[in-house]
Amino acid sequence: MAEIYDLVIIGGGPAGLTAYLYAARARLKTLLIEKLSPGGQVLVTDFVENYPGFPEGLPGWELMEKFVAHVKKLGFNQRLGEVVGLEVEEKGIKKIKLAGGEEIKARAVIIATGASPNKLGIPGEEKLTGKGVSYCATCDGPFFRDQIVAVVGGGNTAVQEAIFLTKFARKVFLIHRRDQLRAQKILQERAFANPKIEFIWNTVVEEILGEDKVEALRLKNRKTGEESFLRIDGIFIFIGMRPQSEFVKGLLPTDERGFIITDCEMRTEIPGIFAAGDVRAKACRQIITAAGDGATAAYMAEHYLSSGS
Repeated sequence: MAEIYDLVIIGGGPAGLTAYLYAARARLKTLLIEKLSPGGQVLVTDFVENYPGFPEGLPGWELMEKFVAHVKKLGFNQRLGEVVGLEVEEKGIKKIKLAGGEEIKARAVIIATGASPNKLGIPGEEKLTGKGVSYCATCDGPFFRDQIVAVVGGGNTAVQEAIFLTKFARKVFLIHRRDQLRAQKILQERAFANPKIEFIWNTVVEEILGEDKVEALRLKNRKTGEESFLRIDGIFIFIGMRPQSEFVKGLLPTDERGFIITDCEMRTEIPGIFAAGDVRAKACRQIITAAGDGATAAYMAEHYLSSGS
């Protein structure tokens, strides 16, 4: 008879690792499945300065190393693999399908697969990520004190982050492919009133230039076709996030972008299935909020299992 876990956690970022920590302390028979290395998107975050308890800051990989070391003290049962399907069988047993054909069963599941920032997909972007190309102003903004940066996007996040970056940068160019922003009017008003922000309309970034760090952008005006170059020290890209939720399509409700809908206690529509961290629909996506989600999800999973549901 196939082994049935109390809890399977899908994803090994801050949410998944925190959930594992709480589940292990609750003595639940738990397995964590991660398709790459535990740590998630934080592994490619150059430096983290806003995680409580580390006032001097530390590299993202080092913070995640501490997360992993903590769960290992409690006996870390993990498996590398990509989850491609999730089903609910009789008596509420959840069946997790892996890419290689293996199937794993559990009484409860926490989905903590995270989300990835949408990329421009242009030359120089991959090469210079972490060297001036960023997808998180909160994480990397302080590194650009008194420098010139560009923000790409026109929605709420792009405008909010452009305003935030003016706390550090001496100049912020906001580059948008259209001639008007999509952000809320109050955010637009704040941005237009900020003397540090300059708007570049109807323009797309064609290439990010630089050898060891970002030095300039090659731009193209969508209306005139004219190309130009813009000297900058960093570029922040905010053109949306892509949740890693494809494997629950048709099973769980999501918002229009694919983020899993939960209540405030991380419960999805299906009893015994929880979602935590960046994969769920919410306003703030930070390491600390993902960890909080993971703790809540594990607590609620324990409650679900102990209730005999």
